[in-house]
Amino acid sequence: MSLHYFNFDGQIFPENQHIASIESRALRYGDGIFETMLWKDGDIRFLDLHIERLQRAMNTLQIDEAIKFDSFFIRSKTEELIRKNNMIGQHARVRLIVYRAGGGIYSPETNKPVYTIQVARIVPSSRDRKMGLIVDLYTEFKKPYSGLSHLKSNNALIYVMAGIYKKKFDYDEVFLLNQEGYLCEALTSNIFVYYDKILYTPALTEACVAGTMRKVVMDMAADENIPVVEAQISPEIMKQADEIFCTNAVQGVQWVMGYKQKRYFNKISRILQEKLQTWSYTEEQ
Repeated sequence: MSLHYFNFDGQIFPENQHIASIESRALRYGDGIFETMLWKDGDIRFLDLHIERLQRAMNTLQIDEAIKFDSFFIRSKTEELIRKNNMIGQHARVRLIVYRAGGGIYSPETNKPVYTIQVARIVPSSRDRKMGLIVDLYTEFKKPYSGLSHLKSNNALIYVMAGIYKKKFDYDEVFLLNQEGYLCEALTSNIFVYYDKILYTPALTEACVAGTMRKVVMDMAADENIPVVEAQISPEIMKQADEIFCTNAVQGVQWVMGYKQKRYFNKISRILQEKLQTWSYTEEQ
């Protein structure tokens, strides 16, 4: 098996290199955020949207130097890693973590950032298009809402517990509920529900992450004259919905085939899947 490499704060190390300090605030408190991005056709897809979200999150958490993480910086560091890992011409998942440097108990000693970048080759699969996902609701723990809920935070216990449930019962994806019992998001995705000719997605006030692909899909739907409503959504809608699909930066649009005995169509999700292949913000911006 070939050795893989990652970037730790500007230096390239083999992935079997141990770099975590016992004082690391990422290790101790999950004091940071991350971005998961898609490397495709020699660039990061929708990079500007990821940068906007990352910088906004860093400012929210009062981590310094947000402006450092611009398109040139992230693109060049990622390309360096792609070359080092012999992934040129391949599709890859890019994970960028930014966390607060230094030690301290809860009050940090500094607000300077530390970053890591990892890349992983993506093996193409058409399973989601041909068969769709089988999903279930995860109800043991619910995601609380706060002004930090929309961040892609390193604090991920709710997702870990939902992931254990997903693996135990062999589901393709599980949906999380917020503290009031309304649909929030999926384990690794945002949720869209098509019902009575309207496309619904949980509003950010419902504790879901502000997904980059969520925004892309909402913009594409508007371009197709498909009404989109950000709403408070009862899980009961899953019994009546015409379609349900999940969205994230790496898989794009994944249609849901079934929930319990309910089966769904994939007309709208297929339209958006196809549109995504050529969608660009260049002209709009």
